[in-house]
This record gives sequence, C-alpha cells and structure tokens, in this order.
Amino acid sequence: MFATKMTSLERRAVFSLVTILSLRMLGLFMVLPVFALYASRLPGSTATTVGIALGIYGLSQAICQIPFGTLSDRFGRKPLIAVGLSIFIIGSLMAGFANSITLLIIGRTLQGAGAVGSTILAALADLTREEQRTKTMAIAGIAIGMSFSMAMFIGPVLTQWLPIHGLFFCAALLGLITLMILFLYAPTPQRIEWHRGTEPEWHSFFQLLMTPALAKLNAGIFILHAVFTASFIVIPIRLLQSFGFDAHHQWVIYLPTLLIAFILSLIFIGIAERKHQLKPYFLVGIGCLLGANILFYFGTLHFNCMLIAIGLFFTGFSLLEAFLPSLISRTAPKERKGSALGLYSCAQFLGIFVGGALGGWIYGQYHFTGVYIFCFMLSLFWFILACFMQPPRYFITQCWQIASSYQSHWQTWLADLQSIPGMIEITFVAEENMAYLKMESKTKQHPDLIRLKAQLQSQ
Repeated sequence: MFATKMTSLERRAVFSLVTILSLRMLGLFMVLPVFALYASRLPGSTATTVGIALGIYGLSQAICQIPFGTLSDRFGRKPLIAVGLSIFIIGSLMAGFANSITLLIIGRTLQGAGAVGSTILAALADLTREEQRTKTMAIAGIAIGMSFSMAMFIGPVLTQWLPIHGLFFCAALLGLITLMILFLYAPTPQRIEWHRGTEPEWHSFFQLLMTPALAKLNAGIFILHAVFTASFIVIPIRLLQSFGFDAHHQWVIYLPTLLIAFILSLIFIGIAERKHQLKPYFLVGIGCLLGANILFYFGTLHFNCMLIAIGLFFTGFSLLEAFLPSLISRTAPKERKGSALGLYSCAQFLGIFVGGALGGWIYGQYHFTGVYIFCFMLSLFWFILACFMQPPRYFITQCWQIASSYQSHWQTWLADLQSIPGMIEITFVAEENMAYLKMESKTKQHPDLIRLKAQLQSQ
C-alpha cells in the first residue's frame, strides 16, 4: 500500500498541516498537568467551576468540529483553518489575561471552538493521492500522540520560568506560528472535494451510533478521557499537598513515568499486533487504570505508591489511546470511516467535558477519595464492557479508482470481486468513482484480484 513515494508537494502538505495540527494540540494540552493549581486561585472559583474550566474546551470542540468541516467544503480549507486558529489564539489570550474563573471558562471555550482537526484532515486528503492517504493519516495520528506526551512534560517545565497563566500566552504564540506556517508554507488545494474517508457527516452518525461494536469503542474513548480529565483535577493538587511538589517541580514526576509508560506501551503494542492478541492487551490497558486508581485511593500518602500509580495511569492511557483509533478504523465500514472517526472524536471531547465538570463537582463534595472512586467505577464498567468485545479480525483495505469505461458495468465486476475467497466487504461509490475493498491479508495476492485490479484501473 505504501509502495509509491510521496511527491514533493505531498511531503510539503503533510509536514506543514501535521505540524499545524500538532502545535495546536500542544497548546491545548500543556496546561493540563498544572491547570487545577492555577484555576483554583482565581476569584469565584469552586471545585466545580475549576472542573468546568478544565474540560469545557472538549464540549465546544465536539460541537464545532463538523460545522468547520462542512463550511470548509464551501469556502475553502485554508480560510476556515485560519478562522479556527484565530479563534484559538483569541481564546488563549483571554484565558491568559483572565482575572476570574468566568473569564477563564470563556477563554477555554474559545480555545476549543476553533475545531479545525477535521478540516486539516480534509485538506490533507485534498493534497495527497489516494494511495498515500492511509500513510498520511497514520502520520497525523502519531504526531497528535507525540504532542500529548510532550505537553505533559513541557507544561510543568515551562512553569519554572513562567507563571502558570503564561502557558496560555505560549499557546497563543504557537497559534501565531501555525498561522504563519499555514500562509507561508502549506500548499493551497487546487480542488476541494468531499472525502468520504476523512470527513464526518451528520446523517451517518445515527446509523453508526447504533452499531454495537462501534458503540462499545465510543463508550471506551468517552470513559478514557473522562477518567483522564477528572484525574488531573486531583493529581497536581495531591502532589503539592502531600509531597510538596509545586507546579515548577512536578515535571520531575511526569518525565520518568511518561518515558517508562511510552516504552512499555511500544512493547505491548508490538506484541499485540505481532501475535494478533489485541483484546488481551486492551484489557491490560484498562487494568492499568484500575490498578492506578486503587493505588491512588490507598497509597497516596506514600510517595513510591503515588509514583507507581502515575506510571500505571500513563501506561494504561497510552496503550488505550493507541488501540482505540486502530479498532475504530478496523471496525467502521470503509465508506463511512470519516463519520465513524467524527463520532469517535465527539465522544472523546465530550468525555473531556464530562470528566472535568463531574470530576470537579465530586472533588468539591467528596474530596480526593470521591474522584478516585468515580474513576475506578468508570474503569471497572469499561473493563466489564470490554470483556464482551469481539476480538478484532485482521483485515487489510484497498481503495481502487475505477476507470470510467467500467463504471456503468459495476454490478458485473462487483460480483466477480465478491466471488474471490477472503473478500469481506466491497463498496462502490459512484460519485467518487471509488471502490473500497476489505479483505483478508492473503487475498491481496490472489491472481483473480490482481487481474481485476489491472483491468478496472485501465482506460
């Protein structure tokens, strides 16, 4: 699938747009490890409003994601990306200058409202060939994951030289850099298309929402980010109150635990993929969250227990954050992949909001132990749900551009393809002149498949 190399234009598009996506996510995430310490000092703050301020960007991002993608189809990718980045910059500045919890909440809402993720993916699709599409999306996913890991370290480190609210100004600076990259380096798509494989659509959401396999995965990403956000209301406060690690020194805790978690995650992911044992290691990831919250509850007055708990937490989060998008891609119908990923993203960002708002309220009512129990119960529910999850079947997918001379006879060649052993699913989308094929790995070498591909793609 990755046999052909990217052109210079494609490399430029991928580098620039993925950098824009990564820097924006870095600006959003790097405040998370120390956010609760900052927000709790603002006038008018309560545990509940701190939680809302922490997670509100998830709600605005979930709401605005699809409208941005839809408007970009009409008005162009780069103008809408520029608008979204500008909103992000304004929100970051407002959060940085906020002198009350209310203004901070408004700023965080605007940070999330510049929801250009789906628009950037659509621009990547416009600027790359079909045979490079999967590689491009994989690069984008890896970059986002690296942005998160870097943010958890960079945020606390920067507070050694900056006040915590200075991180919002750093986010605004990152936003300005992304605007410069957008206009000075990123290519402008010459043709704007709607891409079924990258862009979500409203009417497909309801069909996919009721699909049991996808519903379990969407519930999983919702729970994962709800647990993550709720936990980071209390973890920074506990490190300060129990062990004396203020915002300037908490990186000493996060850096080694993140590195260990990253290494363990790579090992587990490699074993799971190589041995086709994704479900057992998926359950291991949820088990890490359960173990972490048990240690948080019983051992947070002991430094070594706290250190192990944070390490388990990051390991579980990293594993599950890597597994879930892969499972969504494998489970979703190829022709509705964009909508499935859009629904997945909405569940992810709604989890951030619910985890922040509910976690903050629980902390105000029941202190640390209430949040640990809340996170444990959510993780336990997810573990039980995942036990009934069907292990994923390992397929490959191919996208064929069908020559115009064969499009009117699609029923004939469709029947020929369906007769090939190991063929799982075939979808022909007439308006795109594309056939989407899902098959067992060994099927790609079948002589009849090779012959039909050469025939259908020749004029």
